[in-house]
Amino acid sequence: MGRRSTTGGVAAVRDARIRFDFRVQGKRYRPSILKPPTELNLRRAREQLIWIKRRIADGTFCFEEEFPDFRDLDRVLSAISPRTCNQVIDAFLAHAEVRVKQNDLASSTLTCYRKILNGSWRPAIGALQMLSVRYSLLLNVVDRKPWNKKTYNNAISVLRRAFEFGFHDYPERHNPATALKCLRLRRQDRPRIDPLTIQDAETLIAAIHKEWGEAQGNYDEFRFFTGVRPSEQIALTVSDFDASRKVLRVNKARVQGIDKDSTKTDKDRQVELCPRAIEILKQQLALREPPVPM
Repeated sequence: MGRRSTTGGVAAVRDARIRFDFRVQGKRYRPSILKPPTELNLRRAREQLIWIKRRIADGTFCFEEEFPDFRDLDRVLSAISPRTCNQVIDAFLAHAEVRVKQNDLASSTLTCYRKILNGSWRPAIGALQMLSVRYSLLLNVVDRKPWNKKTYNNAISVLRRAFEFGFHDYPERHNPATALKCLRLRRQDRPRIDPLTIQDAETLIAAIHKEWGEAQGNYDEFRFFTGVRPSEQIALTVSDFDASRKVLRVNKARVQGIDKDSTKTDKDRQVELCPRAIEILKQQLALREPPVPM
């Protein structure tokens, strides 16, 4: 039989290992490390156990970091781990879906959240416990991405929202995502405006009429001479046109097939139609009229 002694939750197993003895969520675990059980190593192990128990108490203990070689590690983690980042992201997106149904969040915003979190953050930190994630890890993730400034800022902004949601359960804990800073967008970072000339517009309009027919051609031509957004134009109804005043009311939108009672900026407006836009609109409305019987 090998030498075996126990002091303060630490045991010497044979001559090569030191075993720890502690409980997590009421269940006993006895992982060991490969170190000779000298008096010095045993004293250090007891100090290590004190810190382990403190982290267990405040919910920050990470079993896989402390004992990565423990057998049946997957079974242990499924039993004791606090919420992973994947679980927090799932909960955050589920709440965002509720907000969309309550008309408190645009469906396009939810789509953006899901795309960024699923594409950029889940692969990097999804399996980790949220409370074990450090600022340096988050910074390393974004710094390794070949993003432009706008994409970089969007990725950080969405993660901060998700982590803020998750850390509401731990108000006493520091949220590492709050330390992530967006990059400053300067004038030279913004894409240069390169508007079409009227000749370019006429060429494109003519091509659309030729390739896609009168209705589609009118639709795109109308946008050229009103400046309405695609989401606003597709939501227009006949009643939005005030023929007596030659004004178009813009007060709603349709995004990804979902109707909204507000525009992108949440501001209603009236568009005074130029003669070209009025003529296009008359042509389009004429297409709606039933054919005259022969």
